[in-house]
Amino acid sequence: MRGSRSVGAVGALLALLAALLTGCQSPSGAAAEDGRLGEGESASTSDSRDGSGNGAVFLGVDECSSFGTTSFTEVPCAGERAAARVVARHDGKVGDGPPCPGTTDFVLHISAQSRTSDEDGDGAVPQGYACMRNLTPPHPGDPGGGGGPRTIVGDCVYGSGDGRVRETPCDGTGEQQPQYEVTKAVDRRAQCPRSTALYVRLGGEKAVGCARRV
Repeated sequence: MRGSRSVGAVGALLALLAALLTGCQSPSGAAAEDGRLGEGESASTSDSRDGSGNGAVFLGVDECSSFGTTSFTEVPCAGERAAARVVARHDGKVGDGPPCPGTTDFVLHISAQSRTSDEDGDGAVPQGYACMRNLTPPHPGDPGGGGGPRTIVGDCVYGSGDGRVRETPCDGTGEQQPQYEVTKAVDRRAQCPRSTALYVRLGGEKAVGCARRV
């Protein structure tokens, strides 16, 4: 087929919600965000396309997808159905690859497809993941946005029990009010200001977030 391709997403919304609810951990008794990529949406494909529908990589960088509750379709970025753009694309599993950019809104996990299952017969599609950014607001991955697969400077969190923290919008529009704001990212806890009330695990080069009470 020469048109756009549909990507199956099993329980997309439930998987995204589960990732946001389980992505936080508390080492050594201090609440901390583990900073891992969210599980995002699980996707599978049998084709490779670029933003105009003719590329070598399915959902490559700068390509776009539509949104759906059970499927995602690769569409031209200039089309009216385009909803999100790929800002980074990596092969392999999320836990084994580079983290998505800090302002990523959500992650699409792309299942591997063999050559025999490729409907066009033109090659296999490796397992990978696409870091997605909505074309228009809201942007949950922005600082203070209350979501996204990573916790970054400017994000707010609240204690959810059992020593865990979860993100919530800093402007108070979420179901939970913010209790702490991440004000600085450092290499180790000793570099945080004395006013730090919570250490948040961010991942990346500067893995420790210094959070103050709000």
